[in-house]
Amino acid sequence: MKLFDPNTRKPKKKMSTYRKSLLVATFEGFPAVIIFQLLGGPFLTGYLIYLGASSTEIGLILAITTVVNIVQIAMAVVMQKFRNRKRMLIIFGSTHRVLWSCVGIIPFVLPQEYWVITYMILYTAAHLGNAAGGIVWTSLISDAVPGPIRGRYFGLRNTILGGVSSLALFVGGQILDKYPGEQGFNYIFMIVSVCVVLNVIAYFLYPNPPFEPSTASNPVGMLQKPLMDRAFLKAIIFLAAFLFVQGLTVPLFSYVMLKLMNISYGTVSYITVVHTLVMMASYYVWGNLNARFSAQTLLLWSLPIIALACLLWGTIAFIPAVVVLFLVHIVLGIGLGGFNQMVFAFTIGDTPKSERPMYIATYSAITGFAAFLGPVAGGKIYALIVDQPEWVQVYGVSTVVGAILLILGLWVGRYVLRTEIRSGV
Repeated sequence: MKLFDPNTRKPKKKMSTYRKSLLVATFEGFPAVIIFQLLGGPFLTGYLIYLGASSTEIGLILAITTVVNIVQIAMAVVMQKFRNRKRMLIIFGSTHRVLWSCVGIIPFVLPQEYWVITYMILYTAAHLGNAAGGIVWTSLISDAVPGPIRGRYFGLRNTILGGVSSLALFVGGQILDKYPGEQGFNYIFMIVSVCVVLNVIAYFLYPNPPFEPSTASNPVGMLQKPLMDRAFLKAIIFLAAFLFVQGLTVPLFSYVMLKLMNISYGTVSYITVVHTLVMMASYYVWGNLNARFSAQTLLLWSLPIIALACLLWGTIAFIPAVVVLFLVHIVLGIGLGGFNQMVFAFTIGDTPKSERPMYIATYSAITGFAAFLGPVAGGKIYALIVDQPEWVQVYGVSTVVGAILLILGLWVGRYVLRTEIRSGV
């Protein structure tokens, strides 16, 4: 008798469409987060300082990523006619990745006086593509991932990608410490170029589930849906105010550390790695909590934590600065992990499915404009206080902002976010 008969083997189970979607969305995130970490965060600030940007210019550039979100309203309308979301994701996502990576060639092809303005132009064009692709991706992935597992899946996905982000930050920091200036940034952009190619290839592997169009017959009717949802509108106006105040200082943390405190790239990268690792772990925890509590409730919990991170800057007055900076970014990682994940769940899970693109676009446009004004105003503030005592510049602004955020989070937010909006699938 044969010990093994190949004809008796059980047929291999075919992978479900949903499982394929989850795997593709996870693996596509690998090159994406490397690009975002090496071109964003402290490395973006460092590269802008290398190009000769002022604090006002840095604040303006940091704010561009949010103001361009207004294009998502137009994209929500376009999606009703051109319903192939995968094709749109490939076009707009690839545009963002390619144009942003092109800022690496600026010093090689242009005189120095044009470096900063050219960066602004390429960065703006790239993030217009990212904003357009972002609403397509959010709409597509909300259909590709079943509602009951969204919270846990995105918690796990963000945890995995957080590990990749941490590694990218560590490697980038080591490169810039060992090869400061032009040579280090050249190595950074070489890594980014490879990731851009991999990211574009990954877009072609995405699923393309059927698109459920809006029940409204025209763009005005579509826009009225979220604007007439009073609880939703009240929530996003509050979040816009919170993001404006937060934007006065949080996006400029790297500027304060690198420019005002003269902390090395290596140390800043270690701080950012710890921040990312904490955020990575918190994504998993917040995702599991979302199985028990609503996104709005958890969003409310995250706000005072972000405020506390800003308040902690004030402890530099009597605690060693490096210790405080690590503590600030640990607390910030917990708070932003909850805020980012719950806002995502709030906009894709608690809104009507057929109207979801316009709900997402309305949220992004209103909060994006507020988040644009924050860093611009913050950059101006830091420019205006340049002659003030060092403590005012280093931790005075952040401490005041933290106090305002705490009032917003504990008092105003508790009133606004307790109201449920109309639920979707």
